Amino acid sequence: MRVIVVGAGLAGLTLAQGLRGAGIDVAVYERDDPLVRTQGVSLHVDDRGTEALRACLPSAHAAMVEATMGGPREQTLTLSEVDGALTVAGAQPSDGVAGRARPGRQVHRPLLRAVLLTGLEDVVRFGAEFTRFEQRADGTVRAWFADGGTDTADVLVGADGIGSAVRRQYLPHARVVNTGRRMLMGATALRAVADTGLLELIGHSPASVRVNGTMMVLGALRFTESPVAARQRWLPALPLNAVAQVEDYVMWALPITREQLGSAGSPAAVWRRAKELTADLPPALRSVVAEAWPDSTRALRGGTIPPIPGWPAGPVTVIGDAIHLAPGFGGNLAMRDAHHLCESLVQTYHGRLDLIDAIGVYENTMRRNTFSAPVATKAGA
Repeated sequence: MRVIVVGAGLAGLTLAQGLRGAGIDVAVYERDDPLVRTQGVSLHVDDRGTEALRACLPSAHAAMVEATMGGPREQTLTLSEVDGALTVAGAQPSDGVAGRARPGRQVHRPLLRAVLLTGLEDVVRFGAEFTRFEQRADGTVRAWFADGGTDTADVLVGADGIGSAVRRQYLPHARVVNTGRRMLMGATALRAVADTGLLELIGHSPASVRVNGTMMVLGALRFTESPVAARQRWLPALPLNAVAQVEDYVMWALPITREQLGSAGSPAAVWRRAKELTADLPPALRSVVAEAWPDSTRALRGGTIPPIPGWPAGPVTVIGDAIHLAPGFGGNLAMRDAHHLCESLVQTYHGRLDLIDAIGVYENTMRRNTFSAPVATKAGA
């Protein structure tokens, strides 16, 4: 069996690791260069993401991820300003009820992706833009790329995000709706705001605050183990540059409108706009943005994919943001999709399930787990 995966994000790489570990021939094609990703700095990983990573990754990779997670996140705080000082005004449990986050731990998204890439160097082709596919008479699928190259496999998987080129051809009636919302996201070295009292206030918990009409979401990531030490202990094959400059930090986000963003496009311009938008926030929050790493600041676009009726299974399928979007925890759903699809394809590889039936099992599970939930929006590139 041969599988082509389009997209080297969290879902595509989790799937590739799982398939390769099972002995299945897999090739991943990624449009961007290795260092070009605009999906933010942090990810809240809950039980769905953790289960997928443990199931699909080699044990050393999974240990590296868990060693470099932050502390447990079991509640979400609401902050308010009282007499000029920030205080905790309320807390909600992270229990997955009524749209609330599940309990989990924060991970450094670029480091997670670097771990997922480790060991797949001969599998992932960067700078390869997928353009179209053709289902052939023998049941295989041929994929074309912008450079004129082609590849053929038994299965083609679209893991290419909200702008999925695979989805546009395979499920053209599944349309992305632009919500007009934007999210400014960035990160700040924890040491730069250590004297503000903010870190003692929130601990490991994510927090939100609204002051003078401006909302800000933030959370601190204190690595359980130094990424450098964890690499040496668990995954020496991980490139050293993936951990060399990584340090504890605060991630922050500002939900805004398209009009508030204006023409800001480059990371530096987006960072300047973020400072302008937080000018009326308490000093501790202003300093989080003012001391941020400018090149880590991004403006992400909000979109939604309304659920669509079921479609007949075939040798082409989609996972993650290519077919469903979820704010805040979409990475967990994407990795869960990868896990479930991997399980189904492994059943086929071992002769226990027909290929099309296996893909149908995955797609039915994915629809049941995601399309039955309320339609949501997500910040996407």
